[in-house]
Amino acid sequence: MHIASLEDDPAQAQLIHDTLVSNGHECTGYKLGKDLLFALARPHAFDLLLLDWEIPDISGLEVVRWVRTNLGYTIPVMFLTSRTLEEDLVAGLQAGADDYMIKPVRQNELLARLDALVRRNNPSSSQEQPFNCGAYEIDPTIDAIRLQGKKIELAPKEYELALLLFRNPGKLFSRDVLSNRVWNREIPATSRTLDTHLSNLRRKLSLSAEHGVRLNSSYALGYRLELITEN
Repeated sequence: MHIASLEDDPAQAQLIHDTLVSNGHECTGYKLGKDLLFALARPHAFDLLLLDWEIPDISGLEVVRWVRTNLGYTIPVMFLTSRTLEEDLVAGLQAGADDYMIKPVRQNELLARLDALVRRNNPSSSQEQPFNCGAYEIDPTIDAIRLQGKKIELAPKEYELALLLFRNPGKLFSRDVLSNRVWNREIPATSRTLDTHLSNLRRKLSLSAEHGVRLNSSYALGYRLELITEN
């Protein structure tokens, strides 16, 4: 996979490059946003973009807006940034970013998030294949989720919700998106249906750092299943 990295800090740029290349990817680095935009004008230039937010000429936010306006949503985009404020996260996602990782870059987490982005953008190749997420073994062919070899009994909608989260580690889902994807309808904010199902998943699946995952929630943003990795 050919990945473009927009990063003006030499140490961070080298870390990203070495991480990607050592895992079989091709990485082209850029220090300026305008240089990346010039490269993106070529058809099929890159398979994925990693963008720092604060760049000397134009910001990573402007780059992702240009990408979505001119190239659509065919290229996955992830921000790698030191910004931690919730409003920045919201702005990045609303501009069209697929994911958002706070620096310092953790190599294993970066690779796991990239794999998840690729799976989301090529669902047909792996939609029904068994896969792992943290300590969990998921087999969509028999609707089974196992932890330490033991199948976890879930209600049908609990399983659908868990499958969606496990297939998309690192992806932020709003309440409305989860409701429409699992129940095919919007669930009123006053309803406890979604919250109850998520609470059941935390309990039944023992979602915790001990098992390599964490379910994060934000009233304003939504829900994200995070992978906990060790470098």
